[in-house]
Amino acid sequence: MAARGSIKINRDICKECHLCIHICKQEQISPSKEYNAKGYRPVIFCDTGKCTGCALCAIMCPEIAIEVYRE
Repeated sequence: MAARGSIKINRDICKECHLCIHICKQEQISPSKEYNAKGYRPVIFCDTGKCTGCALCAIMCPEIAIEVYRE
């Protein structure tokens, strides 16, 4: 059985660099259409059940805006 994971993105500190979108092998992160208080459009987690909790997105994030959880 494959590992199941999820992530939490801190919308207030995300600066829309999209590094996490490009590194996610499961394509679970996408751009948001809403703006945060700093004027950036933070990314959102698209929970389709495919996230494995690999943590590559959190490792790539220069703002440390992503927390990874594994079941």
